[in-house]
Amino acid sequence: MDLNNKTIVITGAARGLGAAMAARLAGLGCKLALVDLDKDSIEDAANKCRAAGAEVNCYGANVGNEDDVVALFKQVVADFGSVDGLVNNAGITRDALMLKYKDGQQVSKMSLEQWQQVIDVNLTGVFLCGREAAAHMIEQGSKGCIINISSISRAGNMGQTNYSAAKAGVESMAVVWAKELSRYGIRAASIAPGFVNTEMVASMKPEALDKMKAMIPARRMAEPDELAHAVEFILQNDYFNGRCLELDGGLRL
Repeated sequence: MDLNNKTIVITGAARGLGAAMAARLAGLGCKLALVDLDKDSIEDAANKCRAAGAEVNCYGANVGNEDDVVALFKQVVADFGSVDGLVNNAGITRDALMLKYKDGQQVSKMSLEQWQQVIDVNLTGVFLCGREAAAHMIEQGSKGCIINISSISRAGNMGQTNYSAAKAGVESMAVVWAKELSRYGIRAASIAPGFVNTEMVASMKPEALDKMKAMIPARRMAEPDELAHAVEFILQNDYFNGRCLELDGGLRL
């Protein structure tokens, strides 16, 4: 895909990985529809993209809410005229052991609320955004691309029953969509990052960070722009389809 003047929707765009994706694509001539739960929170990321010469609009939406998502994509098309790419990046964590016992007594368990909050955003939100983006791509007759952000945790990470299930699901959905949507010229793929040097990770204790880095064969975490580079590659490479790009520095959980 030639990205010049193409409209790319990025969810979870206010900070971290989403903001890095937006910044990189801004330099490639994309028109950007940046989405987060709070529209005002996106302005800093949007202004950096505008400074790079990109046309940018900000949208507030709960990706786990069907009405929000349907309205979001209708508005993006009304504002830009098309949807050419989607990066399903929005995600949350609510980590907890499924069950925790001490001395034979149950201490805690993952609540249904903790499960459902993550599934609603990380799995249902990806489905809803992917469905609506694809519908508009088909109706406008464009050859688009959908990228789901999975995770190394898709293989199963302790304390992340909810997150691991969702991230395995979004990878599988990309495979299904590649098969179903190829007849319309639409590609779908996923990216599974390992540990990335975001603001949240950088705030961890130095000893915890050192222990984390020691696990990674590359001996460092990925930088957000390296993930953004992977997004650029998939969008531009018209033969990358139905596969997961693993960006984990060689780490295996």
